[in-house]
Amino acid sequence: MKKVFISTAIPYVNAKPHLGFAFEIVLTDALARFYRLDNNETFFLTGTDENSLKNVLAAEEVGMETSDFVDQNAAEFFKLKEVLNLSFDDFIRTTEQRHVDGARELWALCAKDIYKKKYKGLYCVGCEEFKTEKDLINGRCPEHPNNDLQQVEEENYFFRLSNYQKKLKELIESDKLKIIPETRKNEVLSFINQGLEDFSISRSRERARGWGVPVPTDESQIMYVWFDALSNYINGYNWKNWQKADKLIHVIGKGVIRFHAIYWPAMLLSAGLRLPDEIFTHGYITVENQKISKSLGNVIHPKTVADVYGIEPLRYYLIREISSFEDGDYSEDKFKNSYNANLANGLGNLVSRVMKMAVDYKVEYKLEKVNLPKEYIEAFGNFNLKKAADFVWGKIGELDKYIQETTPFKTIKTDETKAASDVAHLVLGLWEISHLLKPIMPETAEKIIELVENKKTPEKPLFLRK
Repeated sequence: MKKVFISTAIPYVNAKPHLGFAFEIVLTDALARFYRLDNNETFFLTGTDENSLKNVLAAEEVGMETSDFVDQNAAEFFKLKEVLNLSFDDFIRTTEQRHVDGARELWALCAKDIYKKKYKGLYCVGCEEFKTEKDLINGRCPEHPNNDLQQVEEENYFFRLSNYQKKLKELIESDKLKIIPETRKNEVLSFINQGLEDFSISRSRERARGWGVPVPTDESQIMYVWFDALSNYINGYNWKNWQKADKLIHVIGKGVIRFHAIYWPAMLLSAGLRLPDEIFTHGYITVENQKISKSLGNVIHPKTVADVYGIEPLRYYLIREISSFEDGDYSEDKFKNSYNANLANGLGNLVSRVMKMAVDYKVEYKLEKVNLPKEYIEAFGNFNLKKAADFVWGKIGELDKYIQETTPFKTIKTDETKAASDVAHLVLGLWEISHLLKPIMPETAEKIIELVENKKTPEKPLFLRK
């Protein structure tokens, strides 16, 4: 049994959760459930990033104290455990004392690479990052083109990122620090090859509005949010466990790849701590082919979808109907069409038909342990969750085809033994499918397992046509 750590990036709490983060946390949950299914001791961490200026500004905008505002929104993110049926083992908030202590300890371990200097530059509050000319498109941040960049001039602490350029390049090129997919790996290497510059890791207390983790040796400075936030992984998992885990995995969106694939490993190298093994980078979700944006009014809370269609169909859509690696789109029409075709008329109908025949024909069958197929294991191991889900639906298609070819509902009239044998084959096929569904649709998997074990028909359809 191996020890596996897997995490989401921690979202800012300047707003309530939307489908974009739901996508990331459902992918991560499915991965964690897969690793458990494959007999690994798995620790799944998520949480909230609360020490950012954008959280302070969002609180000011609605006339709330920052602490009350982040408490309110952090609670909304925690509620996703129920909304999306998540299996995380811990939820860390960066305002917690354990995180503050850990961030300050990491700062102390990196002390040899930290120095103070005056600096002038353009700052994007949306990214919480200074931008250079090469980062900009037409003088704007590509991630937040509608936000004006702030001209900032002050004395801050800097981290000697330049010291780790050669080592980071070696680690990433050799896949000792593996970045998935390959396109994102190449993107990071391209950035490294342009030359790594030292980056600011603190802000004046005044500019940070006094909000955040104070620098251990200088109370007039607040830690840069990304320096403190990245330490959540070791603070939430426990430093000792971090060092001893067999595999450390980060699941992140493409917009924060530089922080996780360059800044974070460099900080860990400086501190003498082990690096993550794999960084899985997914794309964004659009709504009706438009970027999710408050100004466009297309921000959808995952609970809104789950309340109408159910948690399991939402998990299914995010895992199977959205690319694991590239941007994908959500629309209610696409969701409804997929729901009806693949769940109500697909999986749900198959379970009802097979179990009705099994009960009506009094079919006997022997259940055995399900061994995970190689193709399924490889799909999850390569972070291609869509491919893993496609594999399961391929199995569903095989059973549908088997029914059409053997027609046990006709054979029963002339050859009961043959019909019973064919239905037993179908039930064992459902038994395998139910286990393969555990990471993707855990509640549905358990329902099918219960029906098969107890030789029952569903009291109501697993999925009602919408």
